[in-house]
Amino acid sequence: MSPLAVQAVNTERLDLLPLHVEHAAEMATVLSDPALHTFIGGTPDTPQALRSRYQRMIAGSPDPAISWLNWVIRLREESCLTGTVQATTSPSDHGPIAELAWVVGTSWQGRGIASEAARGIVDWLSRQPVHTLVAHIHPEHWASAAVATAAGLKPTDEWHEGEIRWRRNIRR
Repeated sequence: MSPLAVQAVNTERLDLLPLHVEHAAEMATVLSDPALHTFIGGTPDTPQALRSRYQRMIAGSPDPAISWLNWVIRLREESCLTGTVQATTSPSDHGPIAELAWVVGTSWQGRGIASEAARGIVDWLSRQPVHTLVAHIHPEHWASAAVATAAGLKPTDEWHEGEIRWRRNIRR
């Protein structure tokens, strides 16, 4: 599989924009609530730390078989960034796989933004050479499980580092 290139994706209310270093300052504010780290660990990044992390993410994986695809979520009606969505694609025994993740700032939660963004990325990935979508979700993270369900993923019996693996096969 050739490396995939991140592209802008538009949904009904959202613009999913390819991640740029310039997004770091606004995203540091969006992601500043320590409660966002309840299930994923860590603490909120400073704008400088986020800028450095974004530089590494944009540079891409050192492994040419792996694509790091990262978007910021822009809520059109408020002209502001509200979170991120990402997919990491890699080869597997059953064909290319994409591991999904998302986070929406506390101020914008409960409005279906993460679900809409995840569905938008799933729709985009279904037009790429990807066979399987997966996400790893903490068993007590009901909101993230709802996002995965909205994106068509289903929980499996597999566990990875204390999280349940959710999966969706792309039908062509």
